[in-house]
Amino acid sequence: MPSSPPQWPISFGYTLLRATLYVLFIAGIAQGGYFEALYLPEVRYTELGFTEFAQTLVLASCCGLLIYVRQVLKVWPTVTLLLLAFVAASLVREQDYFLDYYVADNTWKVLVSLIVIPSLVWVVVQRRRFIEEFSHYSNTFAFGLFTGGVLVTYIFSRLYGRQDFWRAVMQDDYIREFKDVAEEAIELLGYSLILFAMIELLLIARRIHKARQIAR
Repeated sequence: MPSSPPQWPISFGYTLLRATLYVLFIAGIAQGGYFEALYLPEVRYTELGFTEFAQTLVLASCCGLLIYVRQVLKVWPTVTLLLLAFVAASLVREQDYFLDYYVADNTWKVLVSLIVIPSLVWVVVQRRRFIEEFSHYSNTFAFGLFTGGVLVTYIFSRLYGRQDFWRAVMQDDYIREFKDVAEEAIELLGYSLILFAMIELLLIARRIHKARQIAR
């Protein structure tokens, strides 16, 4: 049963189409942030603004794609479980304001623990299978995009959004909103790269699934 993507050539036109759609998506979220700043001053870059809503939508879409790959196509189940735990935990973390306000303080931490800990335990138990699956996944474009998205979201945005940095740049004109705008916009960019990675993973999984059907 094939576990690595079949070496079927991908046409230039198909590649160009995907690249064009990704460019349009990035342009769309940038334009959304632009409209948010100009026309939604009451909620801009808050939990009710476009950027935060887009982050939630992107992460929820990632979860949906991973569930489909794992449960329907049944490709790389341990790798996709770990990816799903990571993305779902990020989705819950983005809802911390609502969970703290409507449920209880630190609810998101409890939910993240309930998602991450069992998933890690299962991956450790299935570590041999995980290593085999990861050896295939790590050699794909999807993995490269996912890594880029993680680095942008969880490393660069955090460092770039440090208050000391923005105080040094703006000095006496420092306003926290400028820091928040920069950090949240970069986070959305990183999440978008992760979404692209999940789309690419779906395309690979479909090819593997098709190859399995043919091999039967």
